[in-house]
Amino acid sequence: MAKNDEDRYVVPNENGGWDVVKENHKRASAHFGTQKEAIARAKETVENTGRGLGEVRIQGTNGQFRDSDSGSRNETKAKDHR
Repeated sequence: MAKNDEDRYVVPNENGGWDVVKENHKRASAHFGTQKEAIARAKETVENTGRGLGEVRIQGTNGQFRDSDSGSRNETKAKDHR
């Protein structure tokens, strides 16, 4: 199980664009114009700093989490049925 420090969240920024943040963050670690760019950076961060043990959690524009993606070392053998 990943520690909270290894997880990253992709959240909408109130001024436009998308941020990559940690849980209980005080500021964003990265800001992008598109959600796709932010997701790619969050996955890269989980792999590099979290050693692939964390999760990327993606929030929609409505504030609800709409998707998540496990890091490479946090995957289960069970098929994902999303």
